[in-house]
Amino acid sequence: MEAKIWSDMFHLGLPLLEKIARPIIVYLFLVVGLRLAGKRELAQLNPFDLIVLLTLSNTVQNAIIGEDNSVTGGLIGAATLLLVNYLVVRFLYGHENLEHLVEGDPDTLILKGKPIKANLKKELITLAELETAAHKQGFASLEEIERAVLEPGGTISFIGAKPAPELSRHEEVLARLDEMAQELRSLKTTLNPQGT
Repeated sequence: MEAKIWSDMFHLGLPLLEKIARPIIVYLFLVVGLRLAGKRELAQLNPFDLIVLLTLSNTVQNAIIGEDNSVTGGLIGAATLLLVNYLVVRFLYGHENLEHLVEGDPDTLILKGKPIKANLKKELITLAELETAAHKQGFASLEEIERAVLEPGGTISFIGAKPAPELSRHEEVLARLDEMAQELRSLKTTLNPQGT
């Protein structure tokens, strides 16, 4: 009985080459599919996109492992995915044109506080979703944003139209310190004209 448990756990139900080829094929399909689906799928801006990404992994699970439920088969599939991803990332690092082709271009979503509706429509991002993302970054409204860019990785970068209150306060304090230093030099010169 115990020998059967160990055998079932580690015995491959499929040939080793097939266990390696399946994850590679699924990986390539997902890279192409997610690229065609757009950056929005990577950004996970709403619950529907998150559901798609979560169920996508479950959908392709059997394509990766086949009818093999062994631990060895799962480890081979996972190791193959990790290795393929490592090799692809290393390869793309040295080939910027190919990386650009795979990842795509950044898209400007807001410019000078005005949403660019054509780019929002192209990426299927609603104003409500954009406002929610802006609120998470500490902006009260889209008018406070000089520029918002949807990066190839799916994140949205926001650049404020005016400096943050902390930055303004910091600059005020530095300016006041400079004034005080000048006043002290002036006072020192007045009290001690010979500089001794």
